[in-house]
Amino acid sequence: MRFTDRADAARRLAGAVAEHLATLPPGRPLVLGLPRGGVPMAALIARHVGGDLDITVARKIGAPGHPEFGIGAVAASGDPIFDPRSLDRLGLTPADLAPDVGRERAEARRRLVEYRGTRPSPRVGGRVVIVVDDGLATGVTARAAVRALRADRPAHLALAVPVCTPEARDLLAAETDAVLCLHCPADFRAVGAYYDDFAQLTDADVHTALSTAAG
Repeated sequence: MRFTDRADAARRLAGAVAEHLATLPPGRPLVLGLPRGGVPMAALIARHVGGDLDITVARKIGAPGHPEFGIGAVAASGDPIFDPRSLDRLGLTPADLAPDVGRERAEARRRLVEYRGTRPSPRVGGRVVIVVDDGLATGVTARAAVRALRADRPAHLALAVPVCTPEARDLLAAETDAVLCLHCPADFRAVGAYYDDFAQLTDADVHTALSTAAG
């Protein structure tokens, strides 16, 4: 399965989200996008299902000297999540990464303020919450986000992505009430390999998606 771009993926994913919501008690869901790529998709899905749109932010914790290699993640609140196998392989402990956790948590909080502005945080408790991203490789960042949201006691917490690895799907299934994934190939490559257009998004794209929904 391939997607033309994030808008195409979001339109297809919106159908799966709508079908899932039809199995739940009626109510206005909260659709949360993971910046940056998940936010424009969440905006389209929220419009399709008649939901409220907002964001949830988590930050990857990279290996020392190799920040692009994620070995953990942390949200604006809650405990960090680490990949035990990566820690063992690198000879690290969570305590070794405490400075990285502090830095990335501060950045997650900064981004919440940057993207949300003066709008209050949405109510999560007792609601159906759908977290949206444009794809998952390890899934560690999404796990940090949904684990933090779980602490706010949503009535139902689901993750919706167009494509993910089987491993990420299974890990997120343990953290959520449902994982809605359109394509879960055993020979998964990079997320962008499943899109014809996977252009890098900017903060301006996130603001545009949020302001359009607000308007």
